[in-house]
Amino acid sequence: MGFSKVPEKAYFCSMPPKTKFPISAIITTYNEADHIEAVLDTLAWADEVIVVDSYSEDDTVALAQKKGVRVLMKQYYSPATQKNWAIEQVQHEWVFILDADERCSPELEQEIKSVLTTGTKKDCFWISRKNYFMGKHVRYSGWQGDKVVRLLRKHCRYEDKMVHEEIDVNGKQVGRLNSQLIHYTFKNYDHFLAKINRYAAWSAQDYTTKTGKITLYHLWFKPLFRFFSHYFLQLGFLDGKTGFIISRLMAWGVFLRYLKLIELRKKQQD
Repeated sequence: MGFSKVPEKAYFCSMPPKTKFPISAIITTYNEADHIEAVLDTLAWADEVIVVDSYSEDDTVALAQKKGVRVLMKQYYSPATQKNWAIEQVQHEWVFILDADERCSPELEQEIKSVLTTGTKKDCFWISRKNYFMGKHVRYSGWQGDKVVRLLRKHCRYEDKMVHEEIDVNGKQVGRLNSQLIHYTFKNYDHFLAKINRYAAWSAQDYTTKTGKITLYHLWFKPLFRFFSHYFLQLGFLDGKTGFIISRLMAWGVFLRYLKLIELRKKQQD
């Protein structure tokens, strides 16, 4: 089915006549053809599934269409604005949000159904993530405490941040689920380096007002400490070669953040 490239335009495919659980699931995408079918397969139990796409140039939209889900097209401005806009489009009270490189495990599916069927006064829930990098389950390297708020009532909204956006939990009752999201962070090195570069540029925008003059402290000490923290303090060495690579990449991301911030300030002065 064709569509014109108009922001916030939607097209629909018929859903199969199966009994679904009354929840709305959201996936935001851009060029996620490698992931979209697999993540949608883990959401087959949800009554409403919405893919919010930023005009992908690969087969993401066509593959989502074949799965019979609702697809919305919206110009991308930031992770938070994209997700907040998507939340406004849902029909159910409870919303489950995933990235394309994440998977809902059967255990998590059952726990979500149980919690919502029983009833809860919570507004949203933290969910831990089981991260994979280079095909290996990363148990340490600073990722062992990784968690995100992804199950929420539709009145919840994300903070206006470019990187590591999270639900504003102020004044809300927040719970935590025991089951985990599966997170595949790595397609290949080019993909991961591009991701770090993109996040560094976004992070520079978040740090503009809270960072003073950029010095060697920012460009040398902070990246060095980030490596030390991931590899030694957070036990990255126990993940072997993978832990060393992650620690190096995280340090590189910090260096890039401040390099991008220098570039950003130069542009603002011109």
